[in-house]
Amino acid sequence: MHIVLQLIPKKYLIGGTLILLGLSGLLIMSTIVAITGEFESDSQQSEVTEIEGGGIGVGTANVSPQVMKYQPLLEKYAQKHGLDASYVPIMMALMMQESGGRGNDPMQSSESKCGRVGCIQNPEASIDQGVKHFKGVLEKAHYDLELCLQSYNFGPGFIIFVNKNGGHYTKELAIKFSQIQYQKVKHTGNYHCLRPEAVPYQACYGDIAYKDAVLKYYTGTITADGKPAAPASGGSGGKSGVKVIDAGKTLIGKTRYVFGGGRSQSDINAGRFDCSSFVRWAFEQVGMNVGPMSGVTTDTLKTQGQAINPKDMKPGDVVFFDTYKIDGHVGIYVGNNQFLGCQGKTGVAIASMAKGTYFGERFNGRVKRF
Repeated sequence: MHIVLQLIPKKYLIGGTLILLGLSGLLIMSTIVAITGEFESDSQQSEVTEIEGGGIGVGTANVSPQVMKYQPLLEKYAQKHGLDASYVPIMMALMMQESGGRGNDPMQSSESKCGRVGCIQNPEASIDQGVKHFKGVLEKAHYDLELCLQSYNFGPGFIIFVNKNGGHYTKELAIKFSQIQYQKVKHTGNYHCLRPEAVPYQACYGDIAYKDAVLKYYTGTITADGKPAAPASGGSGGKSGVKVIDAGKTLIGKTRYVFGGGRSQSDINAGRFDCSSFVRWAFEQVGMNVGPMSGVTTDTLKTQGQAINPKDMKPGDVVFFDTYKIDGHVGIYVGNNQFLGCQGKTGVAIASMAKGTYFGERFNGRVKRF
C-alpha cells in the first residue's frame, strides 16, 4: 500500500482527501437537517419581529398574516405619536377592515392627510398617518372607542353630532347621522348604500356598521375609560383552557403530521395537521378565533394573546419551542411539564417538556394566554 501511495502524484492525493472531507460534511449536514426537520417545518412565512409590549395582555387581533406583518410598524408609530400600545390590536383590526393589509395605503389614511384618496403610496407612510389620525380622533371622542371607530369612517363631524345628542355612541345615532349627510350629497351620485340594512333608512353616507365590522376582528373587552382590555373570561389559562385541552385530546391517535396541513377543511376531515393548525383548530372548538384557517403559523400565533411568565403557566396556555428556527414549534400546555401538540412522528399527542427531553431542551420560555 505504501508503494502504491508513492506512485500517486501528491496533487491527486490532496484533491481526493478534500473531496472525501466535503462529502463527509454534506452527510453530517444532511443528518442534522433530517433530525431537526422531522419535528417541524411549520411556517412558510418570513420571521415576524415581535416588539415588547405590542398591546400584549389587553386583547387579541384576529387578522390575516398580511395585517400581522405590520404590527411592528404600528408599534413604532404608536410610540412616535404617544399612543398607548394597548390600542395596537384595535388598529390591526381597523386595518383588517380597511384593506386586509393589502395595497400601498393599508390604513386608508390618504383622505385624512390630504383630503383625497390615493395621495399616500407607501405602507409605512400610511401607518404613520393612520396612527396619528386614529389618536386625534380618539382624543376628540374623549376616549369613547366605539365613537372613535365609527368616526374613523364617518369623519370628525360625527363626534360633534354625537356630543349634541347625548355624548355617547349609539347605533341609532350612526344611522341618523348617515341619513342627514346622505341627503346633502346624494345629488352627486357618488354615494350608495354599502349594506342592505342601510337602504330602508336611506343611510348611505359611509358605513353605518363600521364600528361592528372592525370589532369582529378583535377579541377582548373595552373598559369604561375606553381602553381595550383582556377578555373578561380570563382567557385560555382559566376554565376555557381545560376545554381546549379536552377538545384537542379528541384527535389523539387520529391524525398525522403533514407540513402545511390543516389549512383546508378537507385536510382537517382527513386528520392532516401541523403544529400551528392544530392549535388553531383546538381553540376554534371552544369558540375562540386565533387566526384564519388558511394563514395560521407559529409566527402569527406568537403575536397574539397575553405574555405569561413560565412560572405562572396554566393548562390551556400556548407554549413555544425553538426547533428548526426560533418559535418553530407550538403546543398547548396540559400541566405536569407536558403539552398537547401535533408532532412529526406521532401526530396529535401529549409530549414531555421536562428538562432533559427533546422539547424540554428547546422550550424557549414564550408562553401566551389567549
